[in-house]
Amino acid sequence: MTVDRDVVPEHDRAPAGEVSTATLVAYAVAGVVLLGWFLFGWLVLRQGFVNSVGETAGAGFALLLVISVVGTVRRSRR
Repeated sequence: MTVDRDVVPEHDRAPAGEVSTATLVAYAVAGVVLLGWFLFGWLVLRQGFVNSVGETAGAGFALLLVISVVGTVRRSRR
């Protein structure tokens, strides 16, 4: 059984508590887009508050799934 610390050399790993600026910007942009999607569905399309929350939550979970798959693929290529 291998552990991540056995596979990835010390100099290739980022410190545990450090998050890159690009990652923070991408998460902020995703949050703003999801908020805009919610407001568009609720106020412009008038589909109701609960439906807008559900649709936005579904889009957010789909985005998290894509991020997870991309992270897994990137980690497996090391």
